Amino acid sequence: MKGKTMNETYTRVRTRFAPQVRFHVETVPFRAGQTTELERLKERLLGEFLQSNTDPAQNTPLRRAANDAAALVWLTPVPLLLFPALFEEKARAALIQRGRQARVRRRSLNLLLEAA
Repeated sequence: MKGKTMNETYTRVRTRFAPQVRFHVETVPFRAGQTTELERLKERLLGEFLQSNTDPAQNTPLRRAANDAAALVWLTPVPLLLFPALFEEKARAALIQRGRQARVRRRSLNLLLEAA
């Protein structure tokens, strides 16, 4: 292939386009009112959890649990009905995880202090 130009080594391919394809997409009903209600419910339940759990370190995991629960229930037909149970489940799991992390930190600190 030495000495050949690019035009001599490549064959031109003609471009053909298929007929245009269209998809039908169903519209989603406007749920702005539900969004507001869901936000109010989320803030109310989150406030209750934050009042009963006064440790400031639990604030972030509880807020994350509320946001995760809201995002998941929003995908369902009845988000306002499902949110309280899902949020409670996620909040309890977040508090358990926070407790585990605190225990691991304490043990790690104790090991470091013993080693020093």
